[in-house]
Amino acid sequence: MSLVRPRLIGAVTLFLLAVSFATVGGQPPEKVPRLGYLGPAARSTTGTVDAFLQGLRESGWVDGKNIVIEYRWAEGRTERLPDLAAELVRLKVDVILAASTAAAVAAKSVTATIPIVMATGSDVEKLGLASSLARPGGNVTGLTYSVGFDQFGKQLELLKETVPNVRRVAILTNPANPVHASLIQNVKAAARTLEVQLQLLDGHEPSNFDRVFAAMTRERAGALLILTDAVFFGNRARILALVRERRLPTMTGQRVFTEAGGLMSYGVDANDNFRRSAKYVDKILKGAKPADLPIEQPTKFELLINMKTAREFGLIIPPPLLLRADQVIE
Repeated sequence: MSLVRPRLIGAVTLFLLAVSFATVGGQPPEKVPRLGYLGPAARSTTGTVDAFLQGLRESGWVDGKNIVIEYRWAEGRTERLPDLAAELVRLKVDVILAASTAAAVAAKSVTATIPIVMATGSDVEKLGLASSLARPGGNVTGLTYSVGFDQFGKQLELLKETVPNVRRVAILTNPANPVHASLIQNVKAAARTLEVQLQLLDGHEPSNFDRVFAAMTRERAGALLILTDAVFFGNRARILALVRERRLPTMTGQRVFTEAGGLMSYGVDANDNFRRSAKYVDKILKGAKPADLPIEQPTKFELLINMKTAREFGLIIPPPLLLRADQVIE
């Protein structure tokens, strides 16, 4: 009996080893990469995730097959992003996809080693995300959603062209957004040139939207510029309902507002950015260092005009502006 036990134990050990090494070529199974997706809004409010997943598939990565994606959503609460980023760090993800500038800042604040890919970054040098666009030099790379803040002054210019008699424009901002201070400075410079007064309104708390729009009415704002932000994106249905109540011509940087009933939008093709960001993830998973991957700027901007809304508001869109539009929604 003394010889049986050792032989039995030895047989079991050999069997377990055989199972653990039973892969193609007799090699140990490869580690499946884990990606952390840090989103500032809610999964149900954004289609950019689908564009990102499409980009991954184009590079051969399929969630649940050869890569695992850990999603974390801030639900429009920017202050939650650092804690959610810390959760991803504790999970020891291989890469973090930051779906906004605020998400990238939050991720950078909790890790200097895990690669971070921005899908829509901005003001990256000022915020300490990278040394430069050409040579990021740290653990953050990816894409920006602007080629400089002139883009946001251009939004005000297009709004003024659409409503030439406007004298006062309300600006919906979120002070918690790390980029908005720089955006506002650019919009202010454009406002001086256009001889337009600005009314800056804090919209970071959705429960105050009624009060914010009442202030626009009280100060007789003739149009509204909505700065890009996850809070506004996630609450666009409520915002647009208030806009329609007041027949307020509105400009945003996101086409989904225009598709949902806003007057017009001018900005980057976000889906294209997210699709391209997957290529960065692919390169990093294959050994590239984020410090060596230049940050790309967008190459395509879209001007959308909703003619149905224009007619509802009694607006006549200048024909030259219609000719410049990339899409006119009837």
